[in-house]
Formats: sequence, C-alpha cells, structure tokens
Amino acid sequence: MSVHKAISEHVNKQNKKINDFLSLDHLRELYIEEAVTSCKAGQTFTTEKINRVTNQINDLARQGIIPTRKLVTVEMVREYALK
Repeated sequence: MSVHKAISEHVNKQNKKINDFLSLDHLRELYIEEAVTSCKAGQTFTTEKINRVTNQINDLARQGIIPTRKLVTVEMVREYALK
C-alpha cells in the first residue's frame, strides 16, 4: 500500500505542476495580447507583467516536466504587432 501511496503522491504533485503551468501560460498569453493590442493602438506598453509570469513558469520548469518560455521584449511585441 505504501508504494501505491507514494506513486499517487508523485502523480498528484506532477498534476499540480501541470495545472499551475497551464494557468500561468494562459495568463501570459492574455498579457501578450494586451501588449499587442496596445502596440497596434499606438499606446505605450511594457512587458513587465508578461515577464513576471514567464519567470514563474521558468521556475516551475526547473522542477521538471514543464517547458520553459522565453522572456518577451518590447521589440518582440512590436515586430509581432506589425505583421
């Protein structure tokens, strides 16, 4: 029974990491879309919120199974918005 319990705990921890990643990744995409929308409208914007979430994702990735994400620059947003 203890092996089963250990496996269950491991799986639950992995599932939590994956769910945390999915939530953070969704939030990151929302922040990217906000920045792109602001850029297209000629408004000022920053990538601070995007990169704060990106750092949280990358912290999770260091624990395993979660992919990393690149930090976003203002130039990256501008290039994307101009496409």
